[in-house]
Amino acid sequence: MSEQAPNQARVIPLRPAPARPETARPSAARPSSARPAGAPTPKEPLWRDLVGDVLRRERQAQERTLKDVADAARISMPYLSEVERGRKEASSEVLAAAAQALGLGLGDLLTRAQGELIRLTSRTSTGTRRATTSSYDGLCLAA
Repeated sequence: MSEQAPNQARVIPLRPAPARPETARPSAARPSSARPAGAPTPKEPLWRDLVGDVLRRERQAQERTLKDVADAARISMPYLSEVERGRKEASSEVLAAAAQALGLGLGDLLTRAQGELIRLTSRTSTGTRRATTSSYDGLCLAA
C-alpha cells in the first residue's frame, strides 16, 4: 500500500488568486484611485435583491398589499414576501406572474432591475472600477 493520506480532497479554485500587493513600492507611487490597505471590497448587488426591490417598490407605489398581489399572481404570500426581500431566487415564471399582477411585463421588471444595477454599480465605482460607458443598452442573463 502507499503512504498517502486517504481521501484527501483536491481543491480547484474557480477564480484566479488575487495578485499580492507589492511591498517594495513606495506609498507615494500608489495611484490616488487605489483603495487604502484593509478597506473592504465593495459587494456586488445580487440580482435577486434588485428584482425584489423593484417588485416591492412597484407594489407599494400602487398601494397594494402583499396578499393582493400574491393572489393575483397565484403565488403564495410568504413566497412573494421572500422574493421581495431577496431571500429567494425566483424562477422566470414566478417573476413574470408577479410582474403581470402589478401591470408590468417581465421585460419591464428586468429593465428596471438593470437600471438599479447600473445605478448601484456606478455609485460604487469610485476607485475600484470605471463606470460603464458602453453604448449597449441591453440586458444579458446567463444561468
